[in-house]
Amino acid sequence: MNEDISRPEVIDRTQVRMMVYTALMAALTAAGAWIAIPIGPVPIVLQNMFILLAGLVLGSRWGTASVAVYLLAGACGLPVFAGGMGGIGRFVGPTGGYLVGYLPAVFLLGRVSEKRPTVLFDVIGMILATAVIYGVGTAWLHALTGLSWPKTLAVGMIPFLPGDAVKIVAAAGIARALRPIVKME
Repeated sequence: MNEDISRPEVIDRTQVRMMVYTALMAALTAAGAWIAIPIGPVPIVLQNMFILLAGLVLGSRWGTASVAVYLLAGACGLPVFAGGMGGIGRFVGPTGGYLVGYLPAVFLLGRVSEKRPTVLFDVIGMILATAVIYGVGTAWLHALTGLSWPKTLAVGMIPFLPGDAVKIVAAAGIARALRPIVKME
């Protein structure tokens, strides 16, 4: 009796590897949030550099999945947001717009980096992604606080521009080193 018994499908090794990288990038994003310098309603954090790296290194699909895992972990109450905070309430606080802005930003950056994986387009994509984060974040901060636009920009964007420029330069170099590792079969 030699019947062909249906076996579960073999999981594609590439898929498993990308899932591991996705989880690792979500964990690095959470670790980056612990490095926070409070300067007002919006702290200086390193997590947005890992958001940029997720888009550059993992692409639109897996980068977005990484950010979604990170945000879901925070929404469930894990202390993965700035200052070791967590909970769904963070999405309705002053930094909620920035958190929500991570999803379209990483998707956009991932698409740009998939189409043209060069340093120039990486930098252009990171500038666009950062603009998306600032756009969603400052709009939410403005709506929540009722501050005038100049004051909203003064507390929610302008102080972060120099640091974000440094993060963009660092992410470009790190992505250049990581891409060959992630793309290895």
